[in-house]
Amino acid sequence: MSGDTATVDEQLLAAFEADGWVVLRDVLEPQEVERARDALAEAAAASEARGIPTRMDYLDPGGRNIRVYDLIEYSPVFAELVTHAIVVPYVVRLLDGDVSVSNFSANVALPGSRSMNAHNDQSTVMPEPWSVRYTMNAIWCLHDTDDANGATRYLPGSHRFECFADVPDDPTVGMRSFEAPAGSVILMDGRLWHTSGENTTTDRDRSLLFAFYARSFLRHQNNWNRTLSRDTRRRLDPQLKEWLGLGTGNMGYGAYLAARSS
Repeated sequence: MSGDTATVDEQLLAAFEADGWVVLRDVLEPQEVERARDALAEAAAASEARGIPTRMDYLDPGGRNIRVYDLIEYSPVFAELVTHAIVVPYVVRLLDGDVSVSNFSANVALPGSRSMNAHNDQSTVMPEPWSVRYTMNAIWCLHDTDDANGATRYLPGSHRFECFADVPDDPTVGMRSFEAPAGSVILMDGRLWHTSGENTTTDRDRSLLFAFYARSFLRHQNNWNRTLSRDTRRRLDPQLKEWLGLGTGNMGYGAYLAARSS
């Protein structure tokens, strides 16, 4: 699971560096996609049963989005995805071998859903300047995702913005939609400005899972010690426990410095 010896496509890595994103196609088989969708539906119901709302108008105007946080708590399926053997090697390479799982959540755009405010995710865990990529997302597509059903929209080239002053007054102007079939994973630089698209269909949901990875010296978006039960923590792989901050603590940055000073 560490990704040290796994194969990555150097052309895809080069495309990611140039564009701030790339699509990994056919990561999941159709039956695996269905299993993940079922797990997400169960997680949404369990979240509501715990009193954790799944609809948040302050994020998603109109009440047509379903958001589920703390996914790893609800099913082993999500632990499998966040440590997936095809995806993790790319994350390890792109984050210079120093990885933590900052958050893992879902956003389901139902027909009629509207866009949230544009943002970049790295700005949520560290101040400007964003001259170095310290974060990234792996976006799991559980439905065919396109402009019509609310695909995530991104501003080309915006992963090179280093501060808020670089951002246009309206960053949604010129945005394009990520399009990918179900079972794909969209890798996205944490500095890329984006927003949720509008689902203008009448009968097509759009379910995406956002695995947000960060360098280990950054504080997580999610307090996993608080949100994961003891039973869940007990069943996690040791590597994943470290990435969630449940192991020996923040050792990654010290190791990074030591490795380069020897």
